[in-house]
Amino acid sequence: MKRTTSAKHFLLLPLMLLAVQAQAQLYKSVGPDGKITYSDTPPQANQKLLEKKELSGSVSTANFPYELGQAVSKNPVTIYTAANCAPCNDGKNLLKSAGVPFSEKTVKTSEDIEKLKQISGDTQLPVMQIGSKKLRGYNADDWKAAVTSAAYPASNMLPPDYRYPAAESAAPTAPATTAGEKPAQQKKPANVPSKKPASENDFRF
Repeated sequence: MKRTTSAKHFLLLPLMLLAVQAQAQLYKSVGPDGKITYSDTPPQANQKLLEKKELSGSVSTANFPYELGQAVSKNPVTIYTAANCAPCNDGKNLLKSAGVPFSEKTVKTSEDIEKLKQISGDTQLPVMQIGSKKLRGYNADDWKAAVTSAAYPASNMLPPDYRYPAAESAAPTAPATTAGEKPAQQKKPANVPSKKPASENDFRF
């Protein structure tokens, strides 16, 4: 019997390829010395996993044109910002005018600052992570060059109804338990600093 393939299946394939989501995960772990680490990669053998979180700020590429969807899948953009940071706002405005989707991580607490240091090695803001490349501070020419080298379209190709994901904390806390649900039993590591708000003096803009 001759096997035929419906044309509908060929039409579904590119749609499935476009429905790729730039997934992001955050791992919270503790080392033998009690130091808390936040990372987007699983903890090492000598570290204990405390929490694994799916970041809802991930950018969905389902409705993007093919060229834009490929750029987002291969080189997703995440920016780290703080309140009252004019360069942070300039960086966001540049990306939005260029039609570059991004996830925003806010730095407000001491734990957020530790996460920022692990990402960039500094406290300078903003930080743009585009694929494996990280840019500290805002420089319009450098950011434009990074976007171009990451194969983002030269013109804004975002759908008219696109909405950027809501900003999330750089080091989010564990979600609250629902009624009747028992929280996981975890031992608090020694010498873990308490979570406190950061001041503007903690950052460099």
